[in-house]
Amino acid sequence: MSEQGATSEVKFRSDVTVELVKHSAADSDVLFAARVSTQGERSLASVESDASGSAGLIGFLMRDRHGSPFEHSVMTFYVQAPIFVWREHMRHRMTSYNEESGRYRRLDPLFYVPGPDRNLVQVGKPGAYDFGPGTTEQHAVVVAATEGACRQAYAEYERMLDAGVAREVARTVLPVSTYSSAYVTMNARALMNFLSLRLRSQDSRFPSYPQREIEMVAERYETIWADLMPLTHAAFVANGRVSP
Repeated sequence: MSEQGATSEVKFRSDVTVELVKHSAADSDVLFAARVSTQGERSLASVESDASGSAGLIGFLMRDRHGSPFEHSVMTFYVQAPIFVWREHMRHRMTSYNEESGRYRRLDPLFYVPGPDRNLVQVGKPGAYDFGPGTTEQHAVVVAATEGACRQAYAEYERMLDAGVAREVARTVLPVSTYSSAYVTMNARALMNFLSLRLRSQDSRFPSYPQREIEMVAERYETIWADLMPLTHAAFVANGRVSP
């Protein structure tokens, strides 16, 4: 709790945090899983002794959508993002989550505010629209309104805590722009599914139009994953960014 009558310093960000915590993820995971169907227990040894054809095999699996070999590479990330991003992220159910709890800890006064490069204006009809940049005046309205609402909400949150109200009740006044953090664990196949839906790319066979804030998370995931599994990532891109 804060001191009686005092209000904590409220902070604002316009970005997300995505960090790789641990992993068991390499292109070789895909190869031995695929080759066990024809080589049995010799599949591990064949991966170590013969790397030729690796890109071709991974490309074949991706193209013909033999997806299970991609499930043996696992990554765990630490992610900090606004709550409204988590509500979209957790729709991906082939992933494991452990999120911080507003029932058990006092939530930090950290909130998301759109940055100056965030498009603000919807152009077109639902199902066929895009977003364009806002005016200087519109950005000023967004920043002032967001920061004012968040400051007021957190002051009321602290007022309830100071009065002895339980955290799980006091948190009800906090907006979805509040940052929350979680550990996210997924395999490469689940990650490809996430990227296919949460990244906008001209290379996509089935274009997606995600909200910008969750796309920022997806961009960080892809950068990290591409370093871990370059052959698999290249095959994913070459085959239209379709999850196998």
